[in-house]
Amino acid sequence: MAKLNIGVDIGGTNLRVGVVQDKKVIHEQRFPADFSSICKQHASAIALQEILRISLSALQQAMKQYPDVNGIGIGFPGFIDPVAGHVVQSPNLPGLRHVDIAGELSRLIGLPVVMENDALVAAFGEFLLLPQAPRSMVYIGLGTGVGGGFIHAAKPYPGEHGIAMEVGHLITEPKGRLCGCGNHGCLEQYASAPGVSLSYHQVTGESLSAQDIAERAAQGDSAALDAYALAGRHLGLAIAHLAKILDPEVVLIGGGMSQAWPYFSPTLFQQLHDDSIPVLRDKIDVRVSNSSDQAGIIGAAHLVNY
Repeated sequence: MAKLNIGVDIGGTNLRVGVVQDKKVIHEQRFPADFSSICKQHASAIALQEILRISLSALQQAMKQYPDVNGIGIGFPGFIDPVAGHVVQSPNLPGLRHVDIAGELSRLIGLPVVMENDALVAAFGEFLLLPQAPRSMVYIGLGTGVGGGFIHAAKPYPGEHGIAMEVGHLITEPKGRLCGCGNHGCLEQYASAPGVSLSYHQVTGESLSAQDIAERAAQGDSAALDAYALAGRHLGLAIAHLAKILDPEVVLIGGGMSQAWPYFSPTLFQQLHDDSIPVLRDKIDVRVSNSSDQAGIIGAAHLVNY
């Protein structure tokens, strides 16, 4: 019988805890956990204790039902030191710097706890769920932001300082839109859900969600189609640059906005072809994810094995 591990996927306002056996989630619970608001409203020491309290309570509930769990993996929104496992910094969780959340939870629970960047964990889960494992894979997750992860030799690659594959901050439009990171023209400003909404708003004056814009694109709305086409062009350019550096076998596009694949993939492929090194043209397998939204949980649970 395969061992049981717990995988934790931390989202914007909730924490998902899943018990994983092999590559299957056999139990899942969601808990309210707006860590961003907690960090903004409290001093860092108090915020850390609150994050530990919420996380510990959620984990203990799962462990009561599955006492044979061997270890816990956590996908966390921040930069994780690849050696110490500490949270170095989290752009969306102000005040958390050089804190050992995994170590504290391990001490409180009495089990190994491993933590990694949430986008890299999602990439690992997506990789594990592929029917046939590629030799190397780049994952790009499209949602509120644009995250990424690189899998090489069947292992997640965090980089030397834990910030590898910050693909959302590749500059694809020099002197373009101002990004939250402080630079201008980042991919995230065009190919994320808010980026698509902004593109649509600039043309129509209407403020709609990316999902609503996708529905209008399905009805032939030209401004909606153009907003997604722009996202596709920026993605194609970013993937072309990534291919020149990493030369992956597969590039997988996931995240909530990937459901609009029919509306941005044509310009993605055209831009990728135009900007690729000729020897790489049509050799990178770019595809949309077909997995469920449990990739983050599965990837986190499997961190314990590495």
